[in-house]
Amino acid sequence: MKAIVLSGGSGTRLWPVSRKNHPKQLQPFIGKETLLEMTLKRLLRFLKKEDIYLAIGSSQYSMIKKQVAKFGIKNFSIEPERKDTAAAIGLAATMIHKKHPKEIVFTANTDHYISPDKTYSRFIKLAGRTIKENPAHTVLIGINPTYPDTGLGYIKMGSQKAVYGKDEVFNAEKFVEKPDLKTAQKFLRQWEYLWNPAMFFWRADHLLSLYKKHIPNIYKILMKIQDSLGRPNEHKVLKTEFHKIKPISIDYGIMEKLKKMLVVPADFIWQDIGHWRSIKDVLSKTETDNVIKGKHIGIDTKGNLIYSLAGKLIATSGVENMMIVDTKDALLVCHKDKAQDVKKIVEQIEKQRKYQYLQ
Repeated sequence: MKAIVLSGGSGTRLWPVSRKNHPKQLQPFIGKETLLEMTLKRLLRFLKKEDIYLAIGSSQYSMIKKQVAKFGIKNFSIEPERKDTAAAIGLAATMIHKKHPKEIVFTANTDHYISPDKTYSRFIKLAGRTIKENPAHTVLIGINPTYPDTGLGYIKMGSQKAVYGKDEVFNAEKFVEKPDLKTAQKFLRQWEYLWNPAMFFWRADHLLSLYKKHIPNIYKILMKIQDSLGRPNEHKVLKTEFHKIKPISIDYGIMEKLKKMLVVPADFIWQDIGHWRSIKDVLSKTETDNVIKGKHIGIDTKGNLIYSLAGKLIATSGVENMMIVDTKDALLVCHKDKAQDVKKIVEQIEKQRKYQYLQ
């Protein structure tokens, strides 16, 4: 089994800490280890280092290579430019398929918080076993929802397919887009609906057959790249051909078109570390707890995330449910319900060409 670790994100919703030269996967948001380091340690519980392929952008290669050196990871799928997840996963799968055409591959994201690692390992192995017995299928891991989340997509389960001890595998009927609150509350009461954490499994040859069927233009490009692997013109072909790809996500390009899908319901703790509120949710035991990093004095202050990363004292009075992040050159203040909108702030900074705040 081979892991395709998607490591090329920019993390704009975690500005002002996550920036172009300091992307979120290389930052220690949750503890002393970076998100990338946490991901690799989790995978190395059950994989060998040579079974891990890092899918990254060329602009991040030197930074990521330096951080993963201690793990001995040497497999890099380097995208010359960003073309979304279908291209990123396809390029890594093409490299794996060249040497191991019948290998089971799965995606792992560096911006996920998962606990405990042992339970995660068990479900990854179960999904791999399911693919081995159903090589013409796509297997998904779904997370049993614990509250009505409106910011996530869902997977609807169908009939039971198999039972392995205390674990079950179901046919996956369809993906459901982010619901409104009333619909999410209904999903929580019904056993058929799972959160979709974008953990996908295929056999390598079957995955490329899905590219051929559903996004043939990208498939043709990937085959040209595969033919060049190991040859003197490898880098030239990669740069020339990859540029021709029209960006599309794996979800729109392939996943939403599939019929043969199976899903494994998992019960490990999972959180997408996509914005400051998600970090607050992981690190606080209750909604009213404050998460503090750095110097802070507060009066009547609750439910906040307060990061003083520039060394200044942050003092608050009567402040609730706010995300306050202070760096050397920028200060972010936003309500927790607007954490998603930090991306819009970054867009405004770009429009105003204040690029020094994005580096």
